Amino acid sequence: MSIKEKNIVEGIVEILEKREKGSRGESEMNDWGIVCEVRDDVVYAKGLMKGGMSEMVEFEGLGLKGIINYLDKNKKAGITVLGSANEVKVGSRVKRLGKLPTVNAGYGMLGRVVNSIGEPIDGEGDLKDVQEVLIEKIAPGIIKRQPVNEPVETGIKFIDSMVPIGCGQRELIIGDPKTGKTTIAVDAIINQKGKDMICIYVAIGQKQMSVSKVHNLLKERGCMDNTIIVSATAAESAVMQYLSPFAGCAIGEYFMDNFRKVLVIYDDLSKHAVAYRQMSLLLRRPPGREGYPGDVFYLHSRLLERAARLINVDYDGITRIGGSLTALPVIETVDGDVSAYIPTNVISITDGQVFLETDLFYQGIRPAISPGISVSRVGSAAQNAVIRKLAGPLKLDLAQYRELYQFAQLGMPLDSTSRFILEKGARLQKLMVQPAKTPVRMAVQIVLLFGGINEMFNDLEVSWLDIFERKIFFVVSHKDIKETLDIVLPLWIPINLVSFFINSLKAYTAELGSVYA
Repeated sequence: MSIKEKNIVEGIVEILEKREKGSRGESEMNDWGIVCEVRDDVVYAKGLMKGGMSEMVEFEGLGLKGIINYLDKNKKAGITVLGSANEVKVGSRVKRLGKLPTVNAGYGMLGRVVNSIGEPIDGEGDLKDVQEVLIEKIAPGIIKRQPVNEPVETGIKFIDSMVPIGCGQRELIIGDPKTGKTTIAVDAIINQKGKDMICIYVAIGQKQMSVSKVHNLLKERGCMDNTIIVSATAAESAVMQYLSPFAGCAIGEYFMDNFRKVLVIYDDLSKHAVAYRQMSLLLRRPPGREGYPGDVFYLHSRLLERAARLINVDYDGITRIGGSLTALPVIETVDGDVSAYIPTNVISITDGQVFLETDLFYQGIRPAISPGISVSRVGSAAQNAVIRKLAGPLKLDLAQYRELYQFAQLGMPLDSTSRFILEKGARLQKLMVQPAKTPVRMAVQIVLLFGGINEMFNDLEVSWLDIFERKIFFVVSHKDIKETLDIVLPLWIPINLVSFFINSLKAYTAELGSVYA
């Protein structure tokens, strides 16, 4: 816009502003404004003298809402529009709503796909049994929290055994593109089927096809009954992408405050940071490192600090178990560089990370989780008691195997001890391999770990371990055996029983292996 055109527009806006003051009065005009400029999905308005930062406004006659994200000394407000700004014209009127941004939340959202302000976008009708909650909220204080010591079973053998996740924890999933980050997150949701946990999957800046695939998969597996998908695809504005993780967190907090366990997945926060950078640059905020605004660390810290496990509450002599919100943020790296700006920020905020290696992925070791960099800062405090006793030496055994394996690749002669470590390690690594979309029950994990760590599989061919695992899954899925294992295994008394179980299955596998191979 040239200087002459800009002066003409400002003159028109001043005339409209004076006319509004004459018809509405000075005091009423404090709540109204006139649009003076529309640029790159950001609307600038004069007036709104009582408007505050992050306050919601509405454009008259358009049914369109926005958020005040910029205020300057010239009484001009910068408004980011929740939707498309194409219909907003210079001279349009905008009104304060006197409230902060809100999102719909409630049990009526279970099984639905919604946008960043809680509106349904799945074509299945209006939402019922919902209420408005604030998108931004202060994280629970220390007094309201209790220790993270209750496990979240993901069904992924590597994570449940070596990188345990607890209710209220923040565990980062990090790795290069196409290494299985979303697969791990979706498998964790699938494993919650039939359990008392509500799952929220937040898709940020993804292709609409990718979100649709996740939705269809969860629907096929019958997992949408306890799941909500919050979608802000790449086709939507930067503002909607910016709001989506906060909206997902607010929906999760609604259930947490109602004494429910919640698992929230932010997929992914790298795209969220890019959307925030885009929005900040459009609002003319000063850029910092890599073009990100100076408060990008605060952006993710105030989001992830809202994950918590709340204290129990007594009502008339009845103790209500406190709810929890567990966060699994996803970060995308470039060539495995975890020292980049956004990855280091989020690593420093979270309670551990699951790091996926590209090399392992292409070697067929999937999930391609690196045992060296992956860690849980909560440790074994939030782990199944039986797995905790079994998995102690597992990480060391795998580390020794990988070191010796690289040495053996050079063709150097090995002694009997080294060969034993290689034989055992090869079987342990094979046991950790797991196909996508097939979470493993805890009872199966216990049997596999017990046999692997106690060298009970060393006389089996490595290639037969898949068959053996399928046999275990088949037997454990049988109702009577399943109920027996669920009762007996947590007591940590069935060592002889498990040994007998493994040896019996080995014989069964050897007999029928060729049929099921």
